[in-house]
Amino acid sequence: MKVFLSFLQSTIRHPIPAYDFWQYYIKNGIEEAGHEWTECPDADWALGLVPQAPEQHTEWKERVWSQTINWLRSNPVDLFLSYLYPEQIDTSAINEIKRMGIPCVNFYCDNVRQFRTPPKEFSVFDLNWVPEYKAIKLYQKAGYPYISLPMPMWIEPAKRKVYNETNNQVTFIGSKDIQRIHFFEKVIKQCPSINLCIYGNGWKDVPQSTVTIESGFNKIGYQFSFIKQHGVIPYLRKIKQRGLNTDISEALRFQINDITDFESYNKLTAESMVTIGINRYPSYHYPLFKPDTYSRLRDIEAPMLGACYLTEYTEGLERLYEIGKEIETYTSPEDFIEKVDMLTANTDLRQRLKARGQKRALDTHSIHNSIAQIIQRLI
Repeated sequence: MKVFLSFLQSTIRHPIPAYDFWQYYIKNGIEEAGHEWTECPDADWALGLVPQAPEQHTEWKERVWSQTINWLRSNPVDLFLSYLYPEQIDTSAINEIKRMGIPCVNFYCDNVRQFRTPPKEFSVFDLNWVPEYKAIKLYQKAGYPYISLPMPMWIEPAKRKVYNETNNQVTFIGSKDIQRIHFFEKVIKQCPSINLCIYGNGWKDVPQSTVTIESGFNKIGYQFSFIKQHGVIPYLRKIKQRGLNTDISEALRFQINDITDFESYNKLTAESMVTIGINRYPSYHYPLFKPDTYSRLRDIEAPMLGACYLTEYTEGLERLYEIGKEIETYTSPEDFIEKVDMLTANTDLRQRLKARGQKRALDTHSIHNSIAQIIQRLI
């Protein structure tokens, strides 16, 4: 099978959050599954996420979809597989591709964080690849065609083994956000002796006393737009958090390390005593101190790399793993501390979690399996 990919590819590094790893994962996963992938070499898909004037965005959309349609007319494929945000989608172009006899499937991984209902643009696809368990009911209620599959993750075969522990660390790798700050501050306050090693973007930035709010926040037009999209209660929460202190304590700052490169990231994940996942996220739709959670890419990646993985429990994790035998979970800072103590004290348990978790992730949650299930649904 030949798959056309629109997965945020670009030959230019744009000033938006990291995105280029997605095409690395999906391309390698498709090849390992025994299929081919192709792409329109002139299409800059990531550019559609760069903030720009409306007329510039319209010009980008017209250009990229025209390039894609022309490419597909000259290069027949069996499947159109995309990772598109709603603002990137041209429904008339998708319908044109479907008229060519090419089924269209869109992956999207921030449904729970961003939407209360799936965008109408997603209804045009033959299938929506939905990785978050909590998002399933959103698609069911909307009546959009969907398939529930894990986040698409691929690691090179050479790394598919259980490595020996090379440090005594309890490691977290991820960018700084308000929920992660609050969580780790609670952990440090309750257990000052805990040995955490935190890596990621933003943690070593110069501390700021308040949350930075958008420069246009006080504009009436922006206020109405925010309320229309999110509602009154999230707007009031946003107002309340404007002056929120986000300084990091000295005790937590002592646990913070430098940003890692790709190889160090993999090595720390696989070879630490315990590797941590945090599934809560910042959102004005939920109270600051009662955050929502959903399963992240890390819940697939860390076990695939052979980590002894301790992640925050969220609904649906038990569908991915046998908790306590393949991965371990926590539900609060107190539970986190207890689980860290349990795991760091038991070498045999850590090794069992590493081996079983990796086997489950590689055997069940691979792109190979996901592509097979998509094909089966489309037949």
